Amino acid sequence: MIALNAPVHFRSGSSMKNKFMLAPLTNSQSHEDGQLSDEEFHWLTMRAKGQFGLVMTCASHVQEIGKGFPRQLGIFSDHQIEGHQKLTTAIKAHGSLAIIQLHHAGMRSPEAVIGQTPVCPSNNKKTGARGLTLSEVKQLRADFIAAAIRAKKCGYDGVEVHGAHGYILTQFLSAEINFRTDEYGGSLENRSRLLFEIVDEIRDTCGTEFTIGVRLSPEKFGMDLLEVKTICQQLIDAGKIDFIDISLWDCFKMPENENYQDQSLLQHFTNLDFKNVKLTVAGKIRNGADVTKIIESGVDFVTIGRSAILHHDFPRKVITDPNFKATLNPVSKSYLRKEGLSEKFITYMERWPDFVEK
Repeated sequence: MIALNAPVHFRSGSSMKNKFMLAPLTNSQSHEDGQLSDEEFHWLTMRAKGQFGLVMTCASHVQEIGKGFPRQLGIFSDHQIEGHQKLTTAIKAHGSLAIIQLHHAGMRSPEAVIGQTPVCPSNNKKTGARGLTLSEVKQLRADFIAAAIRAKKCGYDGVEVHGAHGYILTQFLSAEINFRTDEYGGSLENRSRLLFEIVDEIRDTCGTEFTIGVRLSPEKFGMDLLEVKTICQQLIDAGKIDFIDISLWDCFKMPENENYQDQSLLQHFTNLDFKNVKLTVAGKIRNGADVTKIIESGVDFVTIGRSAILHHDFPRKVITDPNFKATLNPVSKSYLRKEGLSEKFITYMERWPDFVEK
């Protein structure tokens, strides 16, 4: 039986005290200028108190134009530092690692939210996004690095670079979206160049003791499973990152592409040679039995979303009782308030089918 409260040690030297990470969850409860709100502070620190070994922030944008949601937490300006410092101090006081997710929505930035035309690797008719110039790509890279440096100054133990879910780094990776003809488009090497440059420069500027993760998703938004696996192995072999976070949507399903159904979607990744890089996955890990099954499959730690919303102390409950079953949805608004969600977060959760009682 795997001990779910056993620590996970990263090559950076930091450790998480157990095998539970809070998923980076969009919630629209910070301030419009990207500053941390009291509601966001309460939500995240309550999860640290609930014994998540690693508390990940929501996606935090590195440029104003990269804002993907109303009231999104930002890390693009020094005026946001004070709030982040308050947050990291509180998270770490509970013995959890504090990690911020660096994000840019690209063509998924609503024009109504950012007040201008969204950007993309190349012009995108479907969204009306315009292609970035080469100098703007270089600036985007610089702003990811600046955000990581700012995060370190704020006291974060590390960062996760968001390369999943159709946001801007996914857009660069996608042969269906990226039609650039310079060094950032065409071959997989070129399409992944920006991601690798960002990771390399964060490592060079923030040092060996700063924890770096990368989030990828292997399906949707033009992602090819084999290409994503290739990128994973290259990230591992390069020796610059500490963990890879694969968002599978459902950890127990087969690949959507029939050509890749020789093994489960999860097995495609657990069968890679991770060396000293850790693997975490997310997607319908709801109960104690799910956690055990995923860890026993070769995953180093689990990333919990829905059940972390329902139970701020999900890790404590599962460590105490490996057969723990999460509360079933829908749940009442009063229940969610007791679990630390603000009214804004609850309103956001009403978008999820059958999550909140009508």
